[in-house]
Amino acid sequence: MSFIKEPKGVDFIIESPPLSEKEKKEISEFIASRKAKKNSDVRTSKPKTIVRK
Repeated sequence: MSFIKEPKGVDFIIESPPLSEKEKKEISEFIASRKAKKNSDVRTSKPKTIVRK
């Protein structure tokens, strides 16, 4: 990955509006559900079998 250079005389300023309490809660719940799903997928995966000849 590389950096994008700003053209001379141009400044890119990125500001996002502050999140409301409802939005913060929704994001937190989404992240928690993704983590829980990831952890459950790891636990339920089958062990690898090695076949030797």
